Amino acid sequence: MFSDFETRTVTTSAGHIHTRIGGEGPPLLLLHGYPQTHAMWHGIAPRLAQHFTVVCTELRGYGDSAHPPTAAAHHPYSKRAMAQDQVEVMAALGFDRFMAAGHDRGGRVLHRLLLDHPARVSRAAMLDIVPTRHIFQTIDQSMATVYEHWFFLIQPDGLPERMIGQDPEFYLTTKLRRWSVHPQAFTPGAMAEYLRCFCRPGTIHTTCEDYRAAATIDLTHDDADANRKIHCPLLVLWGAQGAMERHYDVLTIWRQYAATITGQALPCGHFLPEEASEHTYRALVNFFDK
Repeated sequence: MFSDFETRTVTTSAGHIHTRIGGEGPPLLLLHGYPQTHAMWHGIAPRLAQHFTVVCTELRGYGDSAHPPTAAAHHPYSKRAMAQDQVEVMAALGFDRFMAAGHDRGGRVLHRLLLDHPARVSRAAMLDIVPTRHIFQTIDQSMATVYEHWFFLIQPDGLPERMIGQDPEFYLTTKLRRWSVHPQAFTPGAMAEYLRCFCRPGTIHTTCEDYRAAATIDLTHDDADANRKIHCPLLVLWGAQGAMERHYDVLTIWRQYAATITGQALPCGHFLPEEASEHTYRALVNFFDK
């Protein structure tokens, strides 16, 4: 995977961020989700690199990036802090303005980045999410059953860490299987990376902190920005056979948060770049190659 990409460790104010860079052209940042790493982009990043300078990073607390200590208010894993990492990475690479796509947790980091640093991003794509604030304000029994991890991972006293840590491989593979409709799309190489990076006590803890921040300090930040909209062009993609399609009118919701929006459902579950790599590639390249 990523055979033509350069690997770098970029130092930010909060620690190092594991980064892959490939291609030429306008800069495009790709952000992964839970419980994965930048390896989730392996099927489309080399093709995107034919059009753009593609930067794939791992969020703080994930993969081979830094796992800074947490705090009682979870602010080290707020999306504001995680977005700041990405701005610093891109600046260190010489990109003060760039395009970006985020899947799952990466999309939530990107949403905060667009609010905190609106001048940095010219075009953005969100993959298989609606805003965090909207989910917490509207969730019902059906959606809570699907998104049970949102409420399990935020439990205190190390409860989820201890339970996941008893069999992290089972936990990870079960999540990937349940959230996908084409589980064969996860290649052996990508699976090996997910397992290598996730099945560590430190990573299990910091990824829980990501979710604890989402249920606390991130909501405080989102409430403060409740009347602000994203103003760069926004593409929204989601799985036609996933939770977003079943539970939300995705484009209608995002129109409350963004001024200029387009989007569509793709024939897959949650993991668009792997389950529907050709459709995802085409949608992204058509949107960003303007």
